[in-house]
Amino acid sequence: MKLIAVLFLLLAASPIAAQTLGGNTVFSFLDLPNSPQLTALGGINNSVITGDVGLCFTNPALLRPSMHGQIAASFSTLYGGVHNYNCWAAVHSTRWQTNFAAGVNYLDYGNITQTDAAGNILGDLHPNDYVAQIAASRQYERKWFYGATLKFIHSAYGYYRSSGAALDIEINYYDSARLFQAGLTLRNMGIQFHPYPGTTRGDLPFDLSLGLTKRLAKAPIQFSFTAHHLQQFNIRYNDTSFNNYNGFDQNNKGSSFTMDKLFRHFILAAQVFPEDRVEITVAYNYLRRKELNIGEAGNGFTGFSFGLGVLIKKLEIRYARGFYTNTAGYNQFGLNLRLND
Repeated sequence: MKLIAVLFLLLAASPIAAQTLGGNTVFSFLDLPNSPQLTALGGINNSVITGDVGLCFTNPALLRPSMHGQIAASFSTLYGGVHNYNCWAAVHSTRWQTNFAAGVNYLDYGNITQTDAAGNILGDLHPNDYVAQIAASRQYERKWFYGATLKFIHSAYGYYRSSGAALDIEINYYDSARLFQAGLTLRNMGIQFHPYPGTTRGDLPFDLSLGLTKRLAKAPIQFSFTAHHLQQFNIRYNDTSFNNYNGFDQNNKGSSFTMDKLFRHFILAAQVFPEDRVEITVAYNYLRRKELNIGEAGNGFTGFSFGLGVLIKKLEIRYARGFYTNTAGYNQFGLNLRLND
């Protein structure tokens, strides 16, 4: 009954959360996948059956006692020389029967020359974003898990600085006998404490997502289905001025238009385990593919992502490649250390 009451309160609270989409939120870097496996899974996943503590950075209910003493670190180079660093560690408290984790996700935009309106050089800027967070999770009865993450967020772009706080809450159901897992997550419920100078407080990139994962009993493969941004049906970003100027038709009507809006919520992923210590992941993010396609131009692998994991006894080596353009992708590398046997 307690679990049902908590779930009801979460769903009742979701309509009042921020629902701004299309790049109009503050701290939008919170939507970037922080770990290689999450990148490989399409950027959003809260139900995959795994022992990777890196996924718990965005999914607190996935924290389990078996992750005690596990440390995950990842690095990726984004476009324009932007670097992303992430570190995350977990412990289990037997006394409190609770799993804890803490970590930081940091984006470094490098050095940028600062000038005035006349072009006079004033010096260099070193803009950056980071989020520091702590998480906790517990088990309820045999198959239910619940968790929460508290975040402190900060952005610094020279004179323009801002900070805020957010809360993630997740409920997870895992049936080990049927190799099935489901997750419901409310991410980035929070507030911008100090807006950027000359601006008002903005909305955080809130997301209500539901995920399902099924691993086959007689084949080394599992499938994941994730539905994201369920708090709002139409999440299409339609820049009418840009479309009209370039002659793009983004105003389709009829059933195909409705189905397009529906499918933009979905991410499909599959993982294959050819050996006990190898994972191969592929995923398709329909929203990413549609938003990053320019007009009628071909978009190649845009929206797809791939990943590879090599699992040694005390070390996991992970690599992922996500495609955001029709010509290139970005790479992400990660290491997971198991300090506890």
